[in-house]
Amino acid sequence: MTELGDDADLRTQPKRADQSLGDLFAQMTRELGDLFRKEVELARIETRDEIRRTGAAMGAMGGALVGALLFLALASVAAALGLAEFLNRAVAFAIVAAVWAIIAAVLFAVGRSRLAQVRPLPETTQTLKEDVQWAKTLKS
Repeated sequence: MTELGDDADLRTQPKRADQSLGDLFAQMTRELGDLFRKEVELARIETRDEIRRTGAAMGAMGGALVGALLFLALASVAAALGLAEFLNRAVAFAIVAAVWAIIAAVLFAVGRSRLAQVRPLPETTQTLKEDVQWAKTLKS
């Protein structure tokens, strides 16, 4: 026989002729279960790593926020003391405080309008409403 003929014969031979269909099915089920468990384990490990990295990033962002707040406080005092060279000290600090109050009011208004636009879980909410409607039709 030629090499091609030998290869063709090997391809048509069963790989596990000594095992029954039930044994093969049981083995396939075990292997699928093992694969599923390994995929779940991989997802768990990846999630843990991502949470750890996110925590480190949030720590850095928190530190930056503290630094920014300290900067704003010191810059506000410096601005008020600078204005105090030309105005009464109390008036200078009141002007800086008023500027910050205006900034806070604008940011609050922007935040409130953006918050009003948030629709939590829109698809889930719609699906639940449809399920309730479907359940009501089953009762009647």
